[in-house]
Amino acid sequence: MTRNETCLLLGATGVGKTLLLKRLQKISLHGLGELGSPPSTLPTVGTNLTDLTLKKKKVTVRELGGCMGPIWPSYFKDCASVIFMVDSANIAQVSSSCIQLLSVLSAEPLCSASVLILFNKRDVPCTMSLIEIKSLFRMDDIIASATQSITTLELSARSGQGLQEVLSWLESTTVK
Repeated sequence: MTRNETCLLLGATGVGKTLLLKRLQKISLHGLGELGSPPSTLPTVGTNLTDLTLKKKKVTVRELGGCMGPIWPSYFKDCASVIFMVDSANIAQVSSSCIQLLSVLSAEPLCSASVLILFNKRDVPCTMSLIEIKSLFRMDDIIASATQSITTLELSARSGQGLQEVLSWLESTTVK
């Protein structure tokens, strides 16, 4: 019997959380070869639950709509990992995303959760370089001061770049 873990998928409105979930679900069922064109999505009001069957375990990914930021903490209990998405094409949103991330990382129930920070929309022509966005995000300071194990990845949920790495990360996270 495989154990089921819960992963929270957080981020501002419009960063690509729903598309990521749909893509991960398709890959976990059919593999990367069957990705196809991106499905249409609508802004999430409330939460989406998606079960992903990985090689060694099942993970339930709970996406919380960006508009639900103020009540995210009520979902932190019993969570093994967190994926925090950032729209790397939206410079204006980066600083508010950084503040949101800091509040997530400082939450007591998440002090030992594994954290994946995804810089999405890397396929958009006007995105900053990874070095620029990490600098603007103060990534080095965040990693140095956090109690959690933090991984950062570049991603394009639309094109599929980085999706396999996200599944590998989910597979490798363990409940502490």
